[in-house]
Amino acid sequence: MPSAAARVVLVTGVSRFLGARVANTLQADPGIERVIGVDTVPPATSLGRTEFVRVDIRTPSIAKVISAAEVDTVVHLNLVTSPVGPRSKMKEVNVIGTMQLLAACQRSPDMRKLVVRSSAAVYGSSPMNPAVFGEHDEPVEAPTSGYAKDAVEVEGYVRGLRRRRSDLTVSVLRFANFLGPGVDSPLTRYFRMPVVPTVLGFDPRLQFVHEDDGIEVLRRMTVEDHPGTFNVAGDGVLLLSQALRRAGRSYVPMPAPSVSALGDLGKRFGGLSGFSPELLRWLMYGRVIDTARLESELSWRPKYGSEAAFADFVSAQGLGRTAPLELFDRLAAALARD
Repeated sequence: MPSAAARVVLVTGVSRFLGARVANTLQADPGIERVIGVDTVPPATSLGRTEFVRVDIRTPSIAKVISAAEVDTVVHLNLVTSPVGPRSKMKEVNVIGTMQLLAACQRSPDMRKLVVRSSAAVYGSSPMNPAVFGEHDEPVEAPTSGYAKDAVEVEGYVRGLRRRRSDLTVSVLRFANFLGPGVDSPLTRYFRMPVVPTVLGFDPRLQFVHEDDGIEVLRRMTVEDHPGTFNVAGDGVLLLSQALRRAGRSYVPMPAPSVSALGDLGKRFGGLSGFSPELLRWLMYGRVIDTARLESELSWRPKYGSEAAFADFVSAQGLGRTAPLELFDRLAAALARD
């Protein structure tokens, strides 16, 4: 349903890839008068008519920006999904930053809508998980670390805001892993490894959402009213082994501790970000989410299924050629020396 509220939209995390693309998409909508992008560092690319404001959402300054611009819609994308420093800093940005932002939204009389990027990681990865997660399903084993735990906390604070400001339209989007030509993440770096370690005895089912489909969902949630929590993923699943074959990656099954150690080695020497505990569990048990609620609510289906999203990523990265096994021999030798 069209919304009359989205006149002044604030996008957090605008200097990152997803925030920049969402801001550029929203500014093309003639019904939106202003798009304001906030981040702690200036964007590397032009944002067009989006107005950039340098502000840290962990500080009370974000409330001043929302009040002064009479922001009525906030699209919260400023969530760090992989650590680039101490874990404590990642948690500050994700949890403390969200708390400050939501407090500012609660106090603003102009606020009408909040759209929050969350993650399917809130369901965790466990051998006891159901075959498919719906939005009302609870994880068998709740995440206990990293971004997944932060996402659970963020959603808890969002539910609190819903109770205090029942007049707001609040949409929470639990995205599967993003893939596409412009995505750089621990997962895409994993698939770009010359020889990929997998966990011995496991071949998980995986889902992906193409960046174009994810941005379209965020656009629709911003310019239309769709309150609630929604899973977002492309149709279908891929086994990890299928994905690696389609990417032309040589892969070697290894015990889980060895995979973790190899990820640490790649972090030190190869530009990989290492394997977080939640990524390692995902590479063991996978996770599949049901997107029927989103498709029914929007009367829309993603353009890319999981297989097509992965294929576009493979094509854009020039993958599909098998790496020589001697590369793995060098990595294994380095691991043995470490």
